[in-house]
Amino acid sequence: MPPTDRIRDHAGQGATTVAAHRARRRLRADRARQLADLLRRQLLTDGFASGTLPHESVLATDYRSSRNTVREALDLLRSEGLVDRLPGVGTVVVARKYPHGLDRLMGLAETLHEHGRVTNEVRTVGPVSAPAPVADRLHVPPGADVLFIERLRRLNGLPLSLDLTYIPLDIGTALLGTDLENTDVFRLLESITGRPLGHAEITLEAVNADAHSAAVLEAPRGAAVLMLERLTHLADGRPVDLEFIRFRGDRISMSGLLHRTA
Repeated sequence: MPPTDRIRDHAGQGATTVAAHRARRRLRADRARQLADLLRRQLLTDGFASGTLPHESVLATDYRSSRNTVREALDLLRSEGLVDRLPGVGTVVVARKYPHGLDRLMGLAETLHEHGRVTNEVRTVGPVSAPAPVADRLHVPPGADVLFIERLRRLNGLPLSLDLTYIPLDIGTALLGTDLENTDVFRLLESITGRPLGHAEITLEAVNADAHSAAVLEAPRGAAVLMLERLTHLADGRPVDLEFIRFRGDRISMSGLLHRTA
């Protein structure tokens, strides 16, 4: 075989070896993500009651994975701030997410009452001219004044969400003399109007925290937050509460029960 052919053949074998190595790494990364999803579910449902995860070898056996795959999965969870590695102890749970249901219309304090006390830091409250999208959704004239409220909501003292709320002024004016720091707006709305809330339209998406939101939530700038947009109606159908809520994604999990209908 001519020297040039031998070099070309050797290079081809090298490329094949590199490609195979990359394929193995990619497959292990895929498996690590799958395992991290399973372990994350265990973390969120208190599956590790002792606060310490089983040894890597035990996890590898239980989930039929290699030790390297387990390590990569734990690294993913560590990067999310859910676990940490302590010398002489092992992998421990260092953070938890609180469950927020999406199948009932409730305020945050009602939703999380089993997990501690929700308090509200009212950062801004007062009338503003309604931006066109707000006026449209609340069924008020363009440019009409609405009540705007910005609140930092904490659970057991830890920042959990930043809520921006718009309420028609004929209802919102009565909110100014109420205890916004310790009471859900939902409860106040029902008390003021004398009517129950009926339903809400929601949109949930992940967004990057802007500088203001990150600072208020004490989260890294650019960190992913869960954005919940919710338009709440009274039982008679009137829209009364438009909210843009940024949740710290490392402290909340959303869940619901869905039924398939014909």
